[in-house]
Amino acid sequence: ERDGMIGNIYSMGLALQALGATGRFYAPREWDCAQAFSVVYSHEYRQPMAIAQVLPALVGTSYLEAAGLDCAASAGTSPSLQLSPSPEPATTGVHRAPITVHYSIVNKLQGRHFNYTTSVQVPGGSPLLEVLQVAAAEKPDIFSFQTKQTSWGPMVISIHGLAANPDDRTYWQFFGGEDALQEGVGTYEPRDGERIWAVFSTY
Repeated sequence: ERDGMIGNIYSMGLALQALGATGRFYAPREWDCAQAFSVVYSHEYRQPMAIAQVLPALVGTSYLEAAGLDCAASAGTSPSLQLSPSPEPATTGVHRAPITVHYSIVNKLQGRHFNYTTSVQVPGGSPLLEVLQVAAAEKPDIFSFQTKQTSWGPMVISIHGLAANPDDRTYWQFFGGEDALQEGVGTYEPRDGERIWAVFSTY
């Protein structure tokens, strides 16, 4: 229904594992395996947790099969991996043209409602987190925010003093235009002229 997307890009790995592991139980209904995998192939995964979840599906296995591995039997036949460190991209002296991002924070849900917008400049290719940091540095009384580190990267837990709360099921949801972002603030790279909304929401 969504060009192969199951949930969002971060849920794809587990969804593909589940569909692959339980295929014999849900026949005769079919799902388009090739279309779903094309979504995975076209995405550049950067979060270690997302990579760890999608890799088993890419090799036709799942976490369920890990318990059945016989490491002793395969120890003599598996080639040892000799990993050399990846070269760091050369960034010294590389100029990234600045882009302008329009950033809004909106609360129409709790307490005193607010809707603030600013435009900031960041180097092209910067993650959304850098947009938030620049906005907070320029106007700290309005765009201050807090993050919490998770296994999926930094998660914004508070903006303008308004904190997400699991008890009332509130959180800060980010949009690019009218579409909810499928990546977190640590990996999403806004485009020049893009409008980003942080909306206090419920789940």
